[in-house]
Amino acid sequence: MDNTHKAKLMDGTALAARVLDNARARVERIHADTGVIPTLATVLVGDDPASATYVRMKRKRCEDAGMKSLLLDLPHGTSTEELVGEINRLAVDETVHGILIQHPVPAPIDKRAAFEAIPPEKDVDGVTSSTIGRVILGMPAFASCTPKGIMQLLDEYNVELDGSHAVVIGRSPILGRPMASMLINRHATVTLCHSRTRSLPSLVRNADVLIAAVGKPRFVKGGWIKVGATVIDAGYNPGNIGDVDFEGAIEPCSLITPVPGGVGPMTIATLIAQTAEAAAQQLGVD
Repeated sequence: MDNTHKAKLMDGTALAARVLDNARARVERIHADTGVIPTLATVLVGDDPASATYVRMKRKRCEDAGMKSLLLDLPHGTSTEELVGEINRLAVDETVHGILIQHPVPAPIDKRAAFEAIPPEKDVDGVTSSTIGRVILGMPAFASCTPKGIMQLLDEYNVELDGSHAVVIGRSPILGRPMASMLINRHATVTLCHSRTRSLPSLVRNADVLIAAVGKPRFVKGGWIKVGATVIDAGYNPGNIGDVDFEGAIEPCSLITPVPGGVGPMTIATLIAQTAEAAAQQLGVD
């Protein structure tokens, strides 16, 4: 890959390292002021290998930042009532400052019921309806980690959002929808699409900023990309493949996130930073 192409890459790993450094310093101040070590509780249900891998990554980043990581590993077959009961227990545990339910949650669990059991002050993954509502309204909240991490990447690379046309592909309540709201709150004009949207290529060709979060490998083709566009690939598929055809997209775009090394590190770094912030708020310190 030549230098021209390298200049187009948005380095999420480097930015995430700085976010984690700041979180580590915050954790040290909290511990010095209160004697308390911020703690993230992660709830894993079932035996999905990918979920287990993600949980290990998050626990390692947690420990790297000086925080405690508490894992609640529940077996496949756990009921909604049992899961909600465990979340309720963590909700009142004053030694736990953030709660993360690793998703996807296996069927037939009602994942929305499980998410809603998390109190907003501990919702560091931004999954409850009250948190999502605050994000839509532009109010302070622990926003969903992936879209918040993407916003930090866009700011890091000075991507102009005011008045731009942003296209978001994907309507997940914890990615596509809050992403669209964050962009709207920054005065972008947003088109929210999904895999069933008609004439999708023509819509994408009008995008100054494209956020791909559809969950299908190489779904977005290089020929769809507007010359000079910023491309954020929020997909992660087996084989380290994103939702964008990277080789095709890198020619027309001005900036693009690689997979891996783009959005993924920022998602985890945002989770850690929000857990440190949650602990500070709950303990009444800066």
